[in-house]
Amino acid sequence: MEKRLLLGDEAIALGALHAGLSGVYAYPGTPSTEITEFIQKNGKCLHSRWCTNEKTAMEAALGMSYAGKRALVCMKHVGMNVCADAFVNSAITGVNGGLVVVAADDPSMHSSQNEQDSRFYGKFAMVPIFEPSSQQEAYDMMNDAYELSERMRLPVLMRVVTRLAHSRASVVVRSDVRPENSLNPDNGRHWILLPAIARKNYIALIEKQSALARASEQSQYNYYEKANNELGIVACGIGYNYVKETEIKLPIIKISQYPLPEQKLKALAEQCQEILVVEDGQPFVEEQLKGLGLNVNISGRLTGVLPRTGELTPDNVSEAINNRRTSLPPTPHLVPRPPQLCQGCGHRDVYAALKEVVSEFNTAKVFGDIGCYTLGALPPYQALDSTIDMGASITMAKGAADAGIWPAIAVIGDSTFTHSGMTGLLDAVNDQANIVVIISDNLTTAMTGGQDSAGTNKFEQICLGLGVEPEHVKVVVPLPKNIEDIKQTLRDEINYKGVSVIIPRRECIQTFRRHAKEQKK
Repeated sequence: MEKRLLLGDEAIALGALHAGLSGVYAYPGTPSTEITEFIQKNGKCLHSRWCTNEKTAMEAALGMSYAGKRALVCMKHVGMNVCADAFVNSAITGVNGGLVVVAADDPSMHSSQNEQDSRFYGKFAMVPIFEPSSQQEAYDMMNDAYELSERMRLPVLMRVVTRLAHSRASVVVRSDVRPENSLNPDNGRHWILLPAIARKNYIALIEKQSALARASEQSQYNYYEKANNELGIVACGIGYNYVKETEIKLPIIKISQYPLPEQKLKALAEQCQEILVVEDGQPFVEEQLKGLGLNVNISGRLTGVLPRTGELTPDNVSEAINNRRTSLPPTPHLVPRPPQLCQGCGHRDVYAALKEVVSEFNTAKVFGDIGCYTLGALPPYQALDSTIDMGASITMAKGAADAGIWPAIAVIGDSTFTHSGMTGLLDAVNDQANIVVIISDNLTTAMTGGQDSAGTNKFEQICLGLGVEPEHVKVVVPLPKNIEDIKQTLRDEINYKGVSVIIPRRECIQTFRRHAKEQKK
């Protein structure tokens, strides 16, 4: 045994490696990125490269599981939306080698476009869910998750939140590292989801639910701390830490494995007059408790005792326990400082040219996408009219053009284009949509720290392969000295009645500086 100071993400990564991991499949997304980066730097496994998106990651991991090996899939919460088809169906096919899917949720939207609770995906798919309350549990749970996955022949969802993923703690790690599984492909027909087979698989999945419930009741991560108090607490994941920080002796059911341990919860309800549900995210447990028919008052986020939005904090949990209510936070005296594009960033030059050209057209609309270039929506550029989800810029521009908007312009980053933009561009080409697509290529996945971008040095070929006319695929270099040329290229392509693609290409200033330092060394 040894102690190591680890981020929650790093504890998950090391736990997976020590559990005999063979491959990690992921698309970078805060707050999950450091899991894969840690494995890339510290692990020796068959696969650890970044995937094009979360759906391809989930499907590739399922293929590794089919081969009998243990696989890990990592993403942020919105990535669950992208991989949902494969994720839900993986519960129907079942698994062979252990398969763990880590969803890192981002309450308070520190780096996201929505708040979303991935536990609902686990319940929807009817698979086991783990929710560590500490970095130590994050490490320990990985081995247990893989064991449960292989025993039940189901994928396991592990849900963490930003505060756990990005905080450090001392973790006791094992010295006995489990070897990787041997290659052992599964030849069962349950992998073929023809309706007749899928119906049988679905019945088998439902029949496993009672065993999953027993596993939760017996789990070392779910326990009942008894005390004499009329207020009982159901503390989920990191919420358990915040409750313990109040130092008030309360009866507590700690929950870090799902489905819910109903027998423990019923025992708590018999002792207490009120149950406060402390959970980071949406009222996932609170809603289920209300459906159990317990003869006790249940409070939490739904009742306003805890805030309905944003992340839990030690302060709002303490106030909820002491006062059974949550007041509005005091108005800050400091003026918030919004983020901005880095000095020297090529996106700045793109927006400088775009803003001036767009001002020449009274009806122009610019549809943005997910990435650091989304900051072009803020002053001084205020260049974007929408930002919805990854890849939406191209398809929204197409839909607006279909409705009669002209010019309709899409701005999308290089990594986002390969993640979710290519199919939209194919739709636009097939419909001969009158749009201009700007693929702002900074040669990396910049917003999450500079990971490899799947389409680097391939974008011209991709666009040509999708059917964009060669004379309307233009590459420009976003530098202040080239602004006039970029503006003229924009005007020319706006006036072309069809699909145009402009690729401003210059390396991200952050990775450029990093590479310069490495070369100097």
